[in-house]
Amino acid sequence: MAETETLSAPLPIIDIRNVSKTFWLGEQKIEALSGANLEIRKGEFICLIGASGCGKSTLLRIMAGFEQPSSGEALMWGKPITEPGPSRGMVFQDYALFPWLTVRNNIAFGPKSQGRSTGEVKDICDRFIEMVGLQKFANAYPHQLSGGMRQRVAIARVLANDAELVLMDEPFGALDAMTRERLQDELLEIWERTKLTVVFVTHAIEEAIFLADRVVVMSPGPGRIDSDNRLTLPRPRDVASPEFNEIRRDLSARLHSHHGKKAA
Repeated sequence: MAETETLSAPLPIIDIRNVSKTFWLGEQKIEALSGANLEIRKGEFICLIGASGCGKSTLLRIMAGFEQPSSGEALMWGKPITEPGPSRGMVFQDYALFPWLTVRNNIAFGPKSQGRSTGEVKDICDRFIEMVGLQKFANAYPHQLSGGMRQRVAIARVLANDAELVLMDEPFGALDAMTRERLQDELLEIWERTKLTVVFVTHAIEEAIFLADRVVVMSPGPGRIDSDNRLTLPRPRDVASPEFNEIRRDLSARLHSHHGKKAA
């Protein structure tokens, strides 16, 4: 019975199997990741947290196909991730928009590259411009937008590519507190509407708890997955509630214990 259930279980969208990553800096060997294992199911919102240098961004880049593991396997739907592809969209802290293109044309870039018809491209752009609330700024250029607006464009551009998996590397880290909170709410609304799978890297424990189904804690030197914490708090989450703060204390203690080990 157990074997039948295992065989019939759906494939994870992402399966990280004993992944290690080593870089060379001159003659110095740097082990960025060691023996990472992580399964991500379709539709989950995963946050990766940990100190600088614990391999969060390296793991994200391996999922994106920008880096290859030194050992182990990174799979999407059971197939090796060998290069970047439109099914995996990346959102960076610095937006990475094309400065010479308008909001509409930044969002249209992916669908046009895929050979979509003019009508399809217009419909896709209209849909996602409305989803991120930038109808009045469709013909503006990135330098004419606030940081929060630019990040909305970056998210819309990924969604317009038909991405199944959105990989976000501290996307709100450079924003002021009020803009950050507003975009967290908007991201959750988009995630719930689109049923996307999201992997979100952050240094902020509160942000991770507010957003995630699961918070994956990583430890440094070399980067390892220390714990995988499923959150059962109902949404919307109240950052001032006793339940929220109990989780924050627990995750904070885990992170501080890593600092202690490293210092020792």
